Order: sequence, then C-alpha cells, then structure tokens
Amino acid sequence: MTRTEHAEPAPRRRRGRPGYDQQAILRAAVELFNRRGYDATSMGDLAKELGLTKAAIYHHVTSKEQLLGQALDDALDELTAVVTEASREQAGVSAYQRLREVLRRSVEVLVAHQPSVTLLLRVRGNSEIELAALERRRWLDDRLAALVADAVAEGALRDTVPPGLVSRLLFGMVNSLVEWYRPDGAYDLALVADAITAIAFDGLAKHEV
Repeated sequence: MTRTEHAEPAPRRRRGRPGYDQQAILRAAVELFNRRGYDATSMGDLAKELGLTKAAIYHHVTSKEQLLGQALDDALDELTAVVTEASREQAGVSAYQRLREVLRRSVEVLVAHQPSVTLLLRVRGNSEIELAALERRRWLDDRLAALVADAVAEGALRDTVPPGLVSRLLFGMVNSLVEWYRPDGAYDLALVADAITAIAFDGLAKHEV
C-alpha cells in the first residue's frame, strides 16, 4: 500500500536529544491534534506543549505534515496487515472464521492505537496525506466486504444485507470505541472484543426458516 507520507526522500535519522525522541514527540503531537484539531495546531503550539523550542522539534521531524503522516500510518498499518492476512485463503479455515478473527483483531488494534485511530477518524481529505489515508480506509472496507461475500457464499451468513454495508457496519461498531472505551474502565479488552463479535455475528448468522 502507498504510505501516507509525501513521496519525497525520508529525512536523515538524527540522534535524539535528551528527554524526547521522535516517538515521544509523535505521541504528544497526536494528543494535541486530537485536543485542538490538526489544522488549528502549529509547530509552535507543539513546542510550547513539550516545553521545547521549535528548533528542538525540527531536530527530530521535518514538519507537522510528517507527524500527521506517521500518526495515520500508526493507525492503519497494523489493521492493514490483519485484513491482508485474513483475505488470503487458508487451508481448513473458512471465510467466516477469518471474518470473525478480523473483527476481534480490529478491536485489539484500535485499543492499542486509540489516539492515532481517533485522529484518523477525524480527517476529511484536506491534504494529500489525508486523502491517502482515506484511500487506505476504502481499501480496508473493500477487502472486508469481499470477505463478507465469501462467508455468504459459504452459507454462513445471511444474504439479505449487502456485503459493503456489512463491512461499514462492522468497522463502525469497532470505531465507536474511540468515543467511550478506556483501558482502565469498567470493561476489559477481551470482554469488549467478545461482545462486539457475538452481537455482530449472531445478528448476521443465517437461520433456517
């Protein structure tokens, strides 16, 4: 897949300065983008948040756009790997089983990358980086829809709901977690993943009349 950063050569890796490395700056940037909005946040705002000069931040990254690209890749890369793996036919593993596994793993990925996923869900295609991220999301929807269609063909799921709609609804259930799920809250990750999977597939299961 095409990465969300510009196609220009990657900046030369520099040694990190004491106190902050590139990952720490990225985490702080994502938190600030989510709190203030990406367009409303400047590198000066990020420097103030970290208690650094802008020059110190530019020691690690080249631009605000680079930080956005890295954040969106963080949100998308692992999920892309999960969906890619599930899309491959596997001996003795049905499309239905792979589809259930994708949904469960999607919950785990979202929780592991919740700040970056929150930012991803707020982009609207206002730049090439955002458009590339949206294209990657469409690819994920398409791959999941194809997997749903395969599960329908197996006779495991009802055929009365279009696969593309099912794909959007499944990802919609998972993405809703960014609004309320907290790792230290009342529900642990395994319980949430089990609940979403059960609710989704009990409703989609094909029942004999």
